[in-house]
Amino acid sequence: MGLEVKEISSLRDIKRFVDFQYSLYKNNQNYVPPPRSEEIASLRKDKNPAFDFCESKYWLVYKDKKIVGRIAGIINQKYNTKWIKKEARFGWIDFIDDENVSALLLKTVEDWAKSKDMTSIHGPLGFTDMDGEGTLIEGFNELSILGSIYNYEYYPKHIEKMGYEKDTDWLEFQVTIDKREVPDKVARIADIALKRNKLKLLKVKKAKEMLPYAREIFYLINEAYKDLYGFVELSDKQIDMYVKQYFGFIIPEYVPVVLDENNKVAAFGITMPSLSKAFQKNKGRLFPFGFIHILSALKNNNIMDLYLTAVRPDLQDKGVNAILMNEINKLLIKKNITTVETNRELESNLKVQSQWKFYTTRQHKRRRCYKKEL
Repeated sequence: MGLEVKEISSLRDIKRFVDFQYSLYKNNQNYVPPPRSEEIASLRKDKNPAFDFCESKYWLVYKDKKIVGRIAGIINQKYNTKWIKKEARFGWIDFIDDENVSALLLKTVEDWAKSKDMTSIHGPLGFTDMDGEGTLIEGFNELSILGSIYNYEYYPKHIEKMGYEKDTDWLEFQVTIDKREVPDKVARIADIALKRNKLKLLKVKKAKEMLPYAREIFYLINEAYKDLYGFVELSDKQIDMYVKQYFGFIIPEYVPVVLDENNKVAAFGITMPSLSKAFQKNKGRLFPFGFIHILSALKNNNIMDLYLTAVRPDLQDKGVNAILMNEINKLLIKKNITTVETNRELESNLKVQSQWKFYTTRQHKRRRCYKKEL
């Protein structure tokens, strides 16, 4: 076969590991390159605070001295402790359409997991839920979203042939805004929820004005998501990293924040104009000219990506989600945005999916986390 698997650790090899995906999907019109610098930082122990509770190994597969596959093996000790498991993860998996390559990648990470006394393995997953998750199994002809995994149609077939079975699925929806007004029921529920729960909307114009609430937003993610599939709470070091990484660049009007009567964060939504085509143009590089495409996308766009929403547990099922939807819908009208991409939602999370009943929706993507007993 002429295949060679090589464990890598040097920064030079990590850069090769990251670069492989860009060449593999070079001519694919639906793949969205992730920011190269962030990909590299995620895999470095000196840059990613998740290594405080994670360990990992990375491998490349070569064929005739050319890279033809990659995979990461991860053990998240915090996850295993919380969920009482001995489970490894595989992530950052990419390979050419050759079953010998995919089999070698998966067997290599399985052997490593066994050597670490793990009893099962699942993926694709990253270090935490802030990383990309799930193999795309439907929607190969749909434009991907920044931060989501894209893969070729042959991936699920290769993974399943190695004995992996479904663990859970995520669904993604495309929401069409057909009317230039907020649905009456959404507006009414939002108004009632604000008054009944003594809530108010945060009013700021500059990103720096949101910084006092930034940590609270991530603490709310920890609280609201704690019971969802495989979730592990973010540490203070991780939260500090994400605040520094993102909160200097967010656009406040795209991030509705609901405060309670004590000015504590009760709910929020993080949205952005779609940057998919911008990152296709800049090929995942922000410098020297990649920012030009991003700035253009922020100003002229008819697609919005919905990245995260969360409502404090004590306020769930009290109409608070309608407050976020109402504010986002008003912004869509103001910006003449006609399409929303929802990002991934657990198929079992019927509460989240029910919020789209007031709109025209199309479930256009499905991604899967696979699992195998070792």
